[in-house]
This record gives sequence, C-alpha cells and structure tokens, in this order.
Amino acid sequence: MDDENFLSLGVNFQLPYLSPLANLCYTWYSPHMSILRPSKLGIISCPGAEQFSGKVLHHLRKLYTKQYQHLVKKISDRYEMDPQTIAKYTAMLDEINGDVRNTGGCSPGEYNAPNFQVPTQFTRFANGEFKSEVLQSVRGMRIFIIQDVTNSYPLKFHDSDEHVSLTVNDHILILLSVVNALRVSGVQSIHLVLPTYPYSRQHKKKGREALMASLFGQLMEQSGVSRIITLDIHSKEIENSFSRLSLENMHASYQILLNLRKVVPLDDPDLVIVSPDTGAVDRNKFFSNTLSRPLALLYKERDYSKVSKVGESNITKMTLLGEVKDKVVFMCDDMLGTGGTVIKAMENLKEMGARKIIIAVSLPFFNGNAIEKFDDAYKRGVFDRIIGTNAVYHDESLLSKEWYIQSDVTDLFARIISRLHHGRPLSPLLNSNKIIKKLLREENHKKG
Repeated sequence: MDDENFLSLGVNFQLPYLSPLANLCYTWYSPHMSILRPSKLGIISCPGAEQFSGKVLHHLRKLYTKQYQHLVKKISDRYEMDPQTIAKYTAMLDEINGDVRNTGGCSPGEYNAPNFQVPTQFTRFANGEFKSEVLQSVRGMRIFIIQDVTNSYPLKFHDSDEHVSLTVNDHILILLSVVNALRVSGVQSIHLVLPTYPYSRQHKKKGREALMASLFGQLMEQSGVSRIITLDIHSKEIENSFSRLSLENMHASYQILLNLRKVVPLDDPDLVIVSPDTGAVDRNKFFSNTLSRPLALLYKERDYSKVSKVGESNITKMTLLGEVKDKVVFMCDDMLGTGGTVIKAMENLKEMGARKIIIAVSLPFFNGNAIEKFDDAYKRGVFDRIIGTNAVYHDESLLSKEWYIQSDVTDLFARIISRLHHGRPLSPLLNSNKIIKKLLREENHKKG
C-alpha cells in the first residue's frame, strides 16, 4: 500500500507520518470491523432492561476509550507521533467512512467512544399486543438485545401514559417482536443478552410435563437468534437442546467476592463454605477451592407426597455434613424466589451454632412477600447479609435494606459483548480463577 493511495480509499493525501499512520489505521479500520470504531456493533434495550442496558453501554464506551488511549500511547511512543494528530486522522477516517455515530459532537483532536445504542420504539396496544420498531438502519450489523424477562415493575410504553406490569411471557413476546423486526431489516446476526434465562427450572421431565427451558431456546433459534448470553443458568443441560444456537453461561463469582470481602475477610480462618443443597455443590466447591476454606453440605430430605406451593415447602429434615459451630458461614446459590427454603436453612444453621451467615445469589428474584420475610428473619438475627447481583431489577424497596448488598455484573456483560463482536476468546471471562487469585494476593498485600 503506497502513501498516496491512503488505505485504498482512492483519495490522495499529502500528510506527515503517513506510512505509520496508514499501518495504524489499517488495523483500526478493517473493512470487516474496527477495533476502536466498531460501527457494526449495536445494542437494543427492551422495556424493563433500560437501567441494566445503560450500565452495559457505559462500560462499553469506557472499555473502548481505555483501549484507544492504550493503543495511541503505544503507537505514539513507537513512531514519535503526537496523540492529537492520531486522533485527528481517526476522526477524519470516520467522516470518510460516513460513520455519523462516531463523529457526532467530536472535535478532530479527540476520541469519542461510539454510541452503540440502536433507537427502538416499543408500543403496547389496548388488547395486550406489542409492536417493536427499529428507528435506524441496522443492515449488516451485529445486534445484541438486552432484556430482563423477570422485571415485573410497572413500565411505560410509547404513546401511552399508562404504566403496565409485564409477565415473563409478555417479555418473551416482545423479544420475538424485536428479533423479527431485526431479521427483516437485514442484520448480520442477532444475540440475546438475558441475565435471567426464562423457564430455566423446567429443564427436567419428571412426568407428563413440558420442557419449557429447551422449548424457549428452540423458539429463539428458529426465530433467527444466533446466541444467548446469560448468567448462572439453573442447569447446564439446557444448552444441549440446541443445534445451531450457542449459549454463553457467565458466572458472577468475582463480582460476589468483591462484595463479600466488605463483610468478612476472605482469609478469615473461621470462614466455612456451605452448599444449601446437592444441586449447588459445584458452585460452592468453586468458592471452597478458590478461598481454600472447608466445604460443608446441607442435605435436605423431602416428602414428595406433598406438592410444594408458594410460601410452603415439602422439606421434612435437614442434615449438615460438616461443622459450622462458631463459624462464619457463606452460602451461594443461583436463584432466590420466595425465600422460604433459604430462611429455613439459615435457621437450622443458627441452631447448629453458626456465628454469622452470609448468602450470595446470582438471581435475586424476591418473589411475593419475600422481602418482608427476610426483614423479619434479619430482625431475629437469622442472617447477616445477602449479596445479590443486578441481573434482576429492583428498586429502593430492596436496595435500601441494611441487610442487602447489590453486586454489579454489567461490566462482565459489556466485556463479553465486545469479545464476541471482535472474535476474541471468552475463556478469560468464563474462568475467573486467575482474577480471583489476583484479588486474594491484593488482600494479602494490604495486610502485609
């Protein structure tokens, strides 16, 4: 590539430092995708996911700005180029490529992170039907749809002053509507970001019942979805239900530990990890191995002649395999619904002599009157803290509670979106062992 025919654009330029700049910009402005200007990356926020999406977008912009600053410094040092000059030519190429999303409000001498949000309009009709309308061209783009299917808080739609509470099924219909709107608009691929995978507890057939977890994924697959990104799915078996659709299952272990260390030292000799049931053994074994703390198990005996109902439980007996007397107990589970079983487990651990109990849940639903139940249990001294992620939306009725700590996982989702878009490996995000070990070393260094 010669200097006069800059990036094969067919336009002649007589510019200083053109050869190194051409090499730099060729990397940044690949005809397929740009490392720093990913104009083909788009984010759509569905009703109820606005707050989560807003944080993901913030982290994405922050991520690309940080990456830009790092690369510009590296190129500037290597070729003795002024950073403002690099930024000027970067903005110039944006305008040549007609990328208005990246140039708006950006002066030639500074970098402006792209606006990844794709404007979309959602309408709810009086009969309960939904319509989704994408308000800009998305042809050839890779779109990530963010949706919190569990958000039952009142939501406002376009052209309506009425606030409506949506069910899980309503959210799924909205997803189908958006996916279809994108499909007919000529997008390159469609990915769903679902912090909560709907119907995930209906994954195992015990009789004449539907396998709704696999049916939902197959429905999305047939609609044109390429990938689903979720958090701590209830059963890994679900991903075996698909032939083309990929499922990326993220874990919030690092984010949870960041908040756990605010409550108890991670190297506390009295800390013991307790699995609330056999299904959560692997999850709690991870924390046990990572923190080098003993692992105990609560074994629950159930009376299956009784149908478990909301607010009730068919658990008849709990047996502890391990020791918790005078210990600080840390339990982790994937989801918390009405809370009855968890509270009963904590009461049993208290009776067995546990000094302090801390719970962590990836998906804190707090269905029904669960918040009131935990308020009462906290006043009775049953537990000390609950750590839950913001994968499930909650307002101040929960977030203001003294016993509740919210862990932010939006940065994790922003990073996996960026890695997927650029075809980079996901293993550093799927396996958090290294970053947790680094966190533990930092803790030890502070004490030293």
